[in-house]
Amino acid sequence: MPVELVKLPDVGEGVAEAEIVEWHVAVGETVREDQILAAVMTDKATVEIPSPRAGVVVELGGELGARLAVGSPLAGIRFGANGDVASEKDVDRPDGRALASDVPVDPQAGSPVQTEQPYDRRPNDGHPANAHRNGVAGVEVKLAPVRPIASPAIRARAREAGIDLRLVSGSGAAGRITHDDLAGYLQNRSNASAGPRIAQRNDAVEQIKVVGLRRRIAERMAETTRRVAHFSYVEEVDVTSLDELRKQLNTKFVEGRPKLTLLPFVVAALVHAVRDFPQVNATYDDDQEVVSRHGAVHAGIATQTPSGLMVPVLFHAEALDLWACAAEIKRLADAARQGTARREELNGSTITVTSLGDLGGIATTPVINRPELAIVGVNRMMIRPMWRDDQFVPRMMMNLSSSFDHRIIDGYEAAQFIRRMKELLEAPALLLVRN
Repeated sequence: MPVELVKLPDVGEGVAEAEIVEWHVAVGETVREDQILAAVMTDKATVEIPSPRAGVVVELGGELGARLAVGSPLAGIRFGANGDVASEKDVDRPDGRALASDVPVDPQAGSPVQTEQPYDRRPNDGHPANAHRNGVAGVEVKLAPVRPIASPAIRARAREAGIDLRLVSGSGAAGRITHDDLAGYLQNRSNASAGPRIAQRNDAVEQIKVVGLRRRIAERMAETTRRVAHFSYVEEVDVTSLDELRKQLNTKFVEGRPKLTLLPFVVAALVHAVRDFPQVNATYDDDQEVVSRHGAVHAGIATQTPSGLMVPVLFHAEALDLWACAAEIKRLADAARQGTARREELNGSTITVTSLGDLGGIATTPVINRPELAIVGVNRMMIRPMWRDDQFVPRMMMNLSSSFDHRIIDGYEAAQFIRRMKELLEAPALLLVRN
């Protein structure tokens, strides 16, 4: 039977190479037409590559993390005379016995190796050599030899929770595991595991290869800290009036408008402040030694996703009111977390805002999103006793943590810029004035 090489396709927009971030198949596995073979990433966009026909996988083009040029072999698949070696009855057996893709393939003969017993997904006979304990007391389940079908985001969630996806039943097409499937498994495991436990030593060491978005983040952070002369500045802000105004606006304008959080007010203060300090809303090409000051405020919104930190861009923040800003921030954050953000939504920011929400801490030292010159971080709001009019009064306080590129921005300029943001946030009515 002939072997056909499935090559890495041109994923568009002039991309020359892509990184393998997920294998959905293994050598010896039978695949159906259009079944996903692998997920590849380029410039933070993940693309799934399907099989052109049904066949048996005989070769993989590289390990996780390997970078392949467009047109390079991604996988080798052996096809039958009719281009189909897996019938529907082999693909989904109702009795739980071996799938066609579960049967190992003799690489010399190109045909399935006969085994003594068919694979059975029922609980095993308790023999420890053939079982895997799934974390539920007293329950052991035999693991399928096939790699389960799931998206990179689901695999990331499973790794964080210490879950072997082969234990999770998928309800999607071709047994694909969905977020609901994983959530249900975690809930069932939590219920079954409830009750007192005796702590035991755990000497396990898990080695995780840094690939995909996490590798991109690592490379970008290392390059940024190597080339940029960071310095950080922290300022205390009284946001009592702002928080009261935010609550009033959310109460008054309910129908047809998104809920206002703190972030739209911070972006509005940023927009007003860069009018007085345009040198902060700029990018620096240190290879050409050219600073570009931008009239438009394209605010990067640092967003934590299951795969890692992403920075979708709020374009032309200077043209948005508070509610339009809130709606767009929510849309961008949701798209980033769901992996649906478009390539153009992840590039082109001129200054970045970052927030850890309720985990904001007292102060942070955010890393600049190169080639930008500044990043402003929002820390947790909390009530503190403040001295006013010869007495202590409770006030809602928050710190702004910011970092600047000291090659271009002087400390005095940075302090003036943050002081201007402080003035605006402490007198939030000014943010509603369009000028």
